[in-house]
Amino acid sequence: MTETQSGNLSFDNHKLDRLLEQAGLDAVLITSKHNIQYLLGGYRYFFYSFMDAHGLSRYLPFIVYVRGNLDKAAYVGSPMERFEKDLGKFWMSKTDFTSMTTVKYAAAAAAHLQKVGLASGRIGIEPGYLPVDAYEALRSALPEAKLENATFPLELLRTVKTPTELAILKAASEKVIDSMAAVFATHGPGSTKNELIAALRKEEQDRGLLFEYCLCNIGTDFNRAPSNQVWKDGEVLCLDSGGNYQGYIGDLARMAYAGKPDSELEDLLGFIEEVQQAARKPIKPGALGGEIYVVPDQLVAKSPLKANLEFVAHGMGIVSHEGPWLTDRCSVPYEAYHAGQPLEAGMVLSIETTLHHPKRGFIKLEDTVVVTDTSWESYGDGARGWNG
Repeated sequence: MTETQSGNLSFDNHKLDRLLEQAGLDAVLITSKHNIQYLLGGYRYFFYSFMDAHGLSRYLPFIVYVRGNLDKAAYVGSPMERFEKDLGKFWMSKTDFTSMTTVKYAAAAAAHLQKVGLASGRIGIEPGYLPVDAYEALRSALPEAKLENATFPLELLRTVKTPTELAILKAASEKVIDSMAAVFATHGPGSTKNELIAALRKEEQDRGLLFEYCLCNIGTDFNRAPSNQVWKDGEVLCLDSGGNYQGYIGDLARMAYAGKPDSELEDLLGFIEEVQQAARKPIKPGALGGEIYVVPDQLVAKSPLKANLEFVAHGMGIVSHEGPWLTDRCSVPYEAYHAGQPLEAGMVLSIETTLHHPKRGFIKLEDTVVVTDTSWESYGDGARGWNG
């Protein structure tokens, strides 16, 4: 490892080395866009930002990371990424820009491992982000190597956010909320889902966000897909949107009502707010991740609407539902690894409570909360009541 290389890194290479050592891996082949982005300080090649397909194959960059030795790291990318190298986007000294198919990208990565003496090593891969033809090319080129799943250590690497990452996530969350507030202020009954989503897209883009999605619910229709459904007087509206800012997701949900909300609606949203606030109270460094669920689960269990209520807290960052993983009872399957682990400053959580009320409709709040040095801080905490 050289001092210059280590000083240019945006990630903790010593932590990655420890995680790979614990997993018994000599090196890792990184092929997911989000982990390449993380190890390259936010880099994603712009030419393939819309689609990876190219000719009869696809773009498949590799980072070859050798445990404990940055000098042996390499990047394998598209020939056109030479322009990015000229701009200093890659911290590793070894690069290969000769490939244009998945098999050739994989062959180049395997050739580099052979050069650095790891042809028979224990090599981590990301199975969910490695096409079968590329995997077969690796197996053919490295017959004595053991290819093992490295998804978990790579995800653990990103679980605690740096101050720079936190600043980006805060900005993303605030921009999403400001965008929603603007849509609520300028649209009312008579607007369709498609019009509301298009307006939100424009508001987010005007604030520098890359619009990713909006899950939209009107009234008692629990279908969240875009459509020409019309928002009518006396109906609730939920906007649940992910806006991407510099590679990080602001994911929040807020409510509006076409008219003056009655006491029942105030009580229903008030209960959801109570659950949301209860989830925040135990959050601090050292608290077990599972403590976040204790009081919210109790509140939901006591509610007469418990069959229609759902509470979940999950990690947030470059991707949704990244670490910390607090429950194995949500729609996205994973083990509750952090439920019994202490929370750490810099962990970021998305906390959401959803009610599918059979008569009043879909009512939800989703917040972004970060573990601080002493407690917690919520990002984008505005527009929490009935907007409209």
